[in-house]
Amino acid sequence: MRHGFLQFSLILATVSILLDIYVYQGLKVFLRSASKPVKRIVTTAHFVVNIGMALALLLSLTYASNPPGMTTFHQWLLSIFITLLVTKVIFALVLLISDISRLISGIMNRGNPSPQKESFIPARRRFVSETGVLLASVPFTAFWYAMLKGKYDYKVHKHTLYFEDLPEAFDGFTITQLSDIHSGSFDNAEAVQRGIDLAQAQKSDLFVFTGDLVNNVSSEIEPYIERFKKLRSPFGQFSVLGNHDYGDYVSWPNDDAKSANLLKLHDHHKAMGFKLMLDENIRLEKNGESIALIGVQNWGRGFIQKGNLDNALQGVNPEDFKILLSHDPTHWEEKVRYHPSNIHLTLSGHTHGAQFGVETDKFRWSPVKYRYLDWAGLMVEKGRHLYVNRGFGFLAFSGRLGIWPEITVLELKKGKEQAV
Repeated sequence: MRHGFLQFSLILATVSILLDIYVYQGLKVFLRSASKPVKRIVTTAHFVVNIGMALALLLSLTYASNPPGMTTFHQWLLSIFITLLVTKVIFALVLLISDISRLISGIMNRGNPSPQKESFIPARRRFVSETGVLLASVPFTAFWYAMLKGKYDYKVHKHTLYFEDLPEAFDGFTITQLSDIHSGSFDNAEAVQRGIDLAQAQKSDLFVFTGDLVNNVSSEIEPYIERFKKLRSPFGQFSVLGNHDYGDYVSWPNDDAKSANLLKLHDHHKAMGFKLMLDENIRLEKNGESIALIGVQNWGRGFIQKGNLDNALQGVNPEDFKILLSHDPTHWEEKVRYHPSNIHLTLSGHTHGAQFGVETDKFRWSPVKYRYLDWAGLMVEKGRHLYVNRGFGFLAFSGRLGIWPEITVLELKKGKEQAV
């Protein structure tokens, strides 16, 4: 796994450097009328920043597979590298379209050579470089906003869900859900506190957390335990594990060290006042009626599959109203929605909505849609509901753009199911 990752990083760095050389051809035209000192400063800055960033990222990630894995420093390096890479790609595309046009024009006019021209291909025009700079500035600016502001721009998503067989006592029952905290990525404790305060301000009846408390190691959450332990609700706080919580993405000296890390993470859930559910269930009672809250370990398509839904359902009556906490929405896609036991509501996370995309009232798009059928928000199939939280934190790219960090608030209502 580490060898493949380093191979990919090396290829990416090489592509980036080749782009630097090509982009420079356009920058030369853009700077055609500039003074020599300005040309020298811009040229030096272009190659030193871009090539230096690519090499720094490659060298730093070489050692990121050992605990504690990818730190905030690594993520900032990666994020700046991605920002520069996307910016260069946009500029290069504008340049490439122009160069193809120049080549075609030159071939078509080759029969009419001009003695003043050294090449039959027309020279690059400054207008093209100016257009490239203008268009490339859009992702450059947007990505910096995502890194400096967007990743802590918490949004509350409220939904009312209707169930005909919801016990009367739970009509109007509210749930606040967080997912994918990824505490190892945080770099602004006060901004995180604003998100925690916003979650607590919802004053829901129940609080649930659906996995990925850390990126790799249990110690990542320790600076934030006192903050998250302030999340409280009348019916308690419940949590499950996500794929990152098992420490699978770093190299451990031995299996005992890896196991000890997971057990320590269990302790941290307890210290925050979260009841960690490991393939088990609990009854929530109100006015003589009850619902079943079920929690499974991670089960995901292409990821660790430790969760056992049948074990988690032991002791639950078939007619009980059921809420399932399961980190990965592919568990719902492949197991839950076909399970003989009717699980009314499943709460998941995992996808982050790719931390990038567009969401309006009439249009939603994110690159993660090509990997996950259900990647954000509410889905209903034959009366079985799935809600996918977009994530509280962030991972790898230290930012969010268009898909903002989420605090979910669900209200359960007794009544006929409404159209989604």
